Amino acid sequence: MQVAIVYESLFGNTHQLAEAVAEGVREAEPAARVSCLAVEDAAPEEILGADLLVVGGPTQMLGMSTHMSRSMVLHADKTELSEPVADGGAPALSAEPGAEGPGLRAWFHELPKAPRGRQAAAFDSRLATALAGGAAHGIAHRLRRHGYEMVCDPEGFIVDAAEGPLQAGELDRAREWGAAMASRAAMYATEPTSWA
Repeated sequence: MQVAIVYESLFGNTHQLAEAVAEGVREAEPAARVSCLAVEDAAPEEILGADLLVVGGPTQMLGMSTHMSRSMVLHADKTELSEPVADGGAPALSAEPGAEGPGLRAWFHELPKAPRGRQAAAFDSRLATALAGGAAHGIAHRLRRHGYEMVCDPEGFIVDAAEGPLQAGELDRAREWGAAMASRAAMYATEPTSWA
């Protein structure tokens, strides 16, 4: 099984989640060929051969990021980024390289329709409050429109603040989600049925 994990990340949280998901996939399906790609490096030819496409991004303004929301977040006053968090832990993460580049919305415009039978899953990083929304449902909707069959419900992983860090235990949960999703995708590949 070939698996492509594509992520958009501003402060490294979604990047960490993508890597944890990849670890989970490798644990569940050791023979799988797994690539973990930042959205700016995820050319269509890298994606179309994947049996399973997993896409994740940060939640901003209740959903998927936009050029405007990324700009607002990245150019806000970040003096607090250099200060340790209240419990004495590590400071929030700094912006990732390429964070100001095109995001998932632009990437989806360039993504061709999937060959029949290709599978997908969606995840996001988000604040714990329900009022924060989530990007994963928008990602899943776009994957379906591109012809992918979703193998599981969209998943959200919690950050303490917009810049991070991830809440304790979320990387372990991402590994578990990746393993469960990969197992389900492998089962689907041998016994295709509708997961709707």
